[in-house]
Amino acid sequence: MLLHLKKILTPDEVATARSLLGADAPWVDGRSSAGAQAVGRKNNEQLAQDSPQAAQLRELVLSALQRDPLFFSAALPRKIFNPLFNRYGGESNRYGAHIDGAVLHSRHPAQWVRTDLSCTLFLAEPDEYEGGELVVREPQGERRFKLPAGDLVLYPGTTLHEVTPVTRGARLASFFWVESMVRGGEQRRLLFEMDMALLQLRGRGEDDPALVQLTGTYHNLLRMWADT
Repeated sequence: MLLHLKKILTPDEVATARSLLGADAPWVDGRSSAGAQAVGRKNNEQLAQDSPQAAQLRELVLSALQRDPLFFSAALPRKIFNPLFNRYGGESNRYGAHIDGAVLHSRHPAQWVRTDLSCTLFLAEPDEYEGGELVVREPQGERRFKLPAGDLVLYPGTTLHEVTPVTRGARLASFFWVESMVRGGEQRRLLFEMDMALLQLRGRGEDDPALVQLTGTYHNLLRMWADT
């Protein structure tokens, strides 16, 4: 399941993030966080994880995710890898095709996270840079994303993906991974589709016993499939 989630960050939060990711931010070589199979393909800059800017931005992003019901419904998060922040531009401008490591160590808090879902939260507007598309390759074909600042794309961690070269300007983003309570991607998709249908039915204001029964079915399936 691949989703574009709109306006995860408010305009004020985007402005705050961008101010913390300016030229004086402590940028380091992005290869410092790459695994063995990706290090040769990664050519970008990354905000130093132990910097004050990174700590403030982590809290900003995590707070935004916690208030977004669509993110929760789609991801059913059990653990979230501490959000990281990157910049593409100049000579550090691309990330070749790769698949994310299956299990990664998150520093804040210190924990191992299974990467069921990958997330990219865009922090620069599409007209501020050329190139820099997130390309996700699905069995049906490839999909390209270059979203407004504050929007997020969520996609399976098993998916081959890349960031195309940035040829003008700078692409800023946050990226992180989610270990879901429901490990199976098909099960997560079914639960999400059922939850969205239930929201539509509730919005009609109908007091229907069938709606109560379907809601119970959703929670019984979640109870059957979830690990907490």
